[in-house]
Amino acid sequence: MTTINSKKGILYYIEKAGNALPHPALLFGILALTALVLSAIGSLLGWRGAHPATGEEIEIINLLSRDGIHRIILEMVTNYTSFAPLGIVMVALLGIGVAETSGMVRAAINAMLVKTPAKFITFMVVFTAVISSVAGDLGYILIIPLSGVIFLSVGRNPIVGMSAGFAGVSGGFSANLFITSLDPLLAGLSTEAARIIDPEYIVLPTANYYFMAVSTLLIAIVGTIVTVKWTEPRLGKYTGDVEQEEIVQPTALEKKGLRYAGFTFLAWFILIAIGLIPGNGILRGDSGGFLDSPALVGFITFLFLTMATAGAVYGFTVGTFKKSEDVIKGMNDNFKTLASYLVLVFFAAQFVAWFRWSNLGLLLAINGADFLREADIHLIPLVIIFVIFTAMTNFLMGSASAKWAIMGPVFIPIFMLLGYSPELSQAVFRVGDSITNVISPMMSFFALIIVYYQKYDKKAGIGTIVATMLPFSIAFFLGWVALLIIWIVFGLPLGPGVSLFYGV
Repeated sequence: MTTINSKKGILYYIEKAGNALPHPALLFGILALTALVLSAIGSLLGWRGAHPATGEEIEIINLLSRDGIHRIILEMVTNYTSFAPLGIVMVALLGIGVAETSGMVRAAINAMLVKTPAKFITFMVVFTAVISSVAGDLGYILIIPLSGVIFLSVGRNPIVGMSAGFAGVSGGFSANLFITSLDPLLAGLSTEAARIIDPEYIVLPTANYYFMAVSTLLIAIVGTIVTVKWTEPRLGKYTGDVEQEEIVQPTALEKKGLRYAGFTFLAWFILIAIGLIPGNGILRGDSGGFLDSPALVGFITFLFLTMATAGAVYGFTVGTFKKSEDVIKGMNDNFKTLASYLVLVFFAAQFVAWFRWSNLGLLLAINGADFLREADIHLIPLVIIFVIFTAMTNFLMGSASAKWAIMGPVFIPIFMLLGYSPELSQAVFRVGDSITNVISPMMSFFALIIVYYQKYDKKAGIGTIVATMLPFSIAFFLGWVALLIIWIVFGLPLGPGVSLFYGV
């Protein structure tokens, strides 16, 4: 069974070719073995380059050497257990499992949908997905699967809903109406890079706020248009075996349960506020700020606690939970859905680790950056090329901070010497870093997205995701680059007190 209609086009063949590849777990295994072979070849041929930030010579590490083989053997287990998304997904699903089996999620969706005009549901999904990055990885864990449930509840294809949510969460990751943990992280790296030219220069976390706030609306609108005008007509009506949940007005007992669950969420909010608001609050970060606080950095812990307790309160109120063992059963039931993900992640974790150890991705990024540095071109062409280059680098390195640690020391000095601010080069990087997240297997949560799709289409694979998300990636590229050009042409400030130009 497939949810894709019979109309053929380039995306049909992309999907067909992608899905003709081996099972995603085996594909990651093949990629991991390929990385080993390339590491040996690269080491033998003497592939090397200089790190632009430190000047350190980077060379390919042969993982088929004695030391490399020892490392592979000794760290295979820790590669798996320390793979960042694994623990996040498992802990989050414990809490979400309680909320789902209690019936709270279904009741909350029904209560929301009966009040939301149908024509605004798509925009609401994409917009909510974009701003979810304020809570770190919440969107990947909660918003994307919930988007599928919402669309199925209103009789629309759930894969369309998840695609819209994925586009907002990942394709629009840099955009937000709020300052997120990404802002100070990139700002710190940009400051260090800017001081190569100006030792006193400081890039603030608010450096790109105006541009990213407007980008939030742009991504929400573009994502909605692509969903409605392209993705939904292409995927067609859902014909799978996951049953549509009827949208009905919550009963009096369900309203009572939702009200008590709401009080539980409020209680957690008050406790977190008490820990954050005072200057010496227990939940303040080591710097005394909000952005490095345990409440934000460790948001998954609070997601588990709030969802589990609110779900339990709801369940005992409406009677779906009769005893404490029912709460644990809810966690158990949700964990059963992780089986295929746990297998897939094992191979994905080895590939990511071996690719990183070998320095293959690092050296490719450095050489590409050197090529662009030597190109003598004007600002707007440079911006477009930089966006494309960053977007392509996403297929080599998934981490935004790792990429910027390499690119920042190259591109920020270039921009500054041309008279353009470090904040501008940072904004351009953030655009390029976001737009190909949705089609890059190097994105940390890509394996989880495959599992989400397979809930509704057992045949879904990498090709399904790439073919479905490619129009979003292209549309985001065109829209975001157009916004950058408008910003440059009109000389608009990127953030509070931040000019496009350096030295003015």
